[in-house]
Amino acid sequence: MERYNPWWKGEPNIGYIKWTKKQLRWVPDIIHSISLKPFALHFLTGPRQVGKTTALRILVNQLLEGGREPRSVFYYSCDELTDHNELGEVLDNYLKARKQWGIGSSIILLDEIPFVDEWWRAIKSRVDLGAFEKDVLIVTGSLSLDILKQKERFPGRRGNGSDHVLYPLNFRTYAKVVGGLELQEGDIDNLNAAVDANRPYDRKLRDLLEAYMESGGFPLAIQDKHQYGRVSPETERAYLDWMKGDWNKAGKSDRYMKEVFSYLCRARGTPVSWNNISTETSIRSSHTARSYIETLESMHAVLVLHKIKPDGQIEYKKNKKIHFTDPFIYRIACNYTGSEYSYEWAVEAVSAAHLSRIAETYYWRGKTECDIVALRDGRQIGFEITTGVKRWKAPWHLKKRYLLDKKNVHLYLSGIQGR
Repeated sequence: MERYNPWWKGEPNIGYIKWTKKQLRWVPDIIHSISLKPFALHFLTGPRQVGKTTALRILVNQLLEGGREPRSVFYYSCDELTDHNELGEVLDNYLKARKQWGIGSSIILLDEIPFVDEWWRAIKSRVDLGAFEKDVLIVTGSLSLDILKQKERFPGRRGNGSDHVLYPLNFRTYAKVVGGLELQEGDIDNLNAAVDANRPYDRKLRDLLEAYMESGGFPLAIQDKHQYGRVSPETERAYLDWMKGDWNKAGKSDRYMKEVFSYLCRARGTPVSWNNISTETSIRSSHTARSYIETLESMHAVLVLHKIKPDGQIEYKKNKKIHFTDPFIYRIACNYTGSEYSYEWAVEAVSAAHLSRIAETYYWRGKTECDIVALRDGRQIGFEITTGVKRWKAPWHLKKRYLLDKKNVHLYLSGIQGR
């Protein structure tokens, strides 16, 4: 335990020090949204290598600088454990040690817990026994599907805890971190005000969007692009390997997943069915095809948009639009499968992913169409995306709508609020 918690012995947190020496660094907003009032059981999810561990290191440093007893902050990386028995032993060893130290309340950080088989058993049993009644637990994982399934086993056992998702940087935050721009953000009901406020930075935002479309919002890729002008093949390979590790953990085949990636790259956001995927790949059933997409969803790698009718009814059985959630993930998928990259679809996917963080998102297609439909208080707000300049006949039922084109897409993306 001590090797994960060097601050117990007054030694530096090397991971945090390395972060402070990076050319580009930022403190994730999510740190400030996590309640540290006991008892609390928080779940923090997000894509692999999006910065969850770094966020925990920053939190540890803030706690220590705030005067917290070092041994009351316990971090453990669970990727070395195999099952709930081993996790339970780690927790019991810490609880016994802190009792001897005279510590009654702790911040307990359990990183990448989905690696532990039946991890929930170790935590639930100790919550029921009152072992953590004065503690705050933060449990992280890149396979959010696993955590989302298992959190149902904690009814009434979360205390002040809540669910949190750490996303890759959105474009507005990216422009602040990389470009030093303080930008106006807007509600989707009034995005034009933010567009007008950010217009003085038009040229710089265009350049920043081009860079963002290569690196996306992932820390290592952003560092590469900023320092070397391009994302290195090594960084791309590292992210692909991390994703493979996650879908292998979920029991998915590399071969089938590569075929799914290839199909999504070819579809480019065209509405598809589960049967389309199984027909165009070696996957034998639509049910299995659906499970592969759901795994990618749980990894925050893809976003599924269902069709919504003018009356608000969601047509779950109709074809779905499937977008990659970050332009860097899309580039990885294209290079992995030898597929052609589509900048226009990448921009549409980025727009959909940004909007999905602040609203329920769907699409509409009938005699007219709309790439993205965001719901706000039961009202449908339309977004049509193009990298050219075109006229758009908006569906009659969308009273509020936006056309994001070559001239303004960077301004609209810079104004969308959310992490």
